[in-house]
Amino acid sequence: MKIDNEGKLVGVLQRACSHCDARPLNEKISLLVIHNISLPAGEFGTKYVDDLFMGAIDSQAHSSFIDLDGLRVSAHCFIKRTGEIVQYVPFSQRAWHAGQSEFLGRAQCNDFSIGVELEGTDTSGYTQMQYNTLQSLTKLLMNKYPAINKARIVGHCDIAPGRKTDPGESFDWQHFFAELN
Repeated sequence: MKIDNEGKLVGVLQRACSHCDARPLNEKISLLVIHNISLPAGEFGTKYVDDLFMGAIDSQAHSSFIDLDGLRVSAHCFIKRTGEIVQYVPFSQRAWHAGQSEFLGRAQCNDFSIGVELEGTDTSGYTQMQYNTLQSLTKLLMNKYPAINKARIVGHCDIAPGRKTDPGESFDWQHFFAELN
């Protein structure tokens, strides 16, 4: 796996999401934010995460989707339970994953971060295949964007406390960080 000059992962499925825009001029990528998502909540392997990021979710398909009608969100990458990566936004672009957020006193984390979604919930354990893929991807990102270091890898809960809880109590930070040396 490698990152090309456009900020795309070579060899992974690319889905051209329109829920992104240009980063501010001369903005340095310096933060990795880990999220979780499943649609409907707790159901894995559905088409709905892809539909959401592609702006095509049918808000009538499930009662919990009503609040998603017209929502424009994205992530740079989505890691399925199988470890497969789907990239929605090139790393060079600003994905709309963090929302109202702040890291070390700096607001608007989307400006300087990369967002990776894991298929999961706060309370369901993640698969070893997801950890393996996330660890490989993180090493690659740390190499390409050296301002990202272990201290600048956070959960959505860390940049939007009180508003977000992901990746949740089921994410094993110690296990994840152990493989980043």
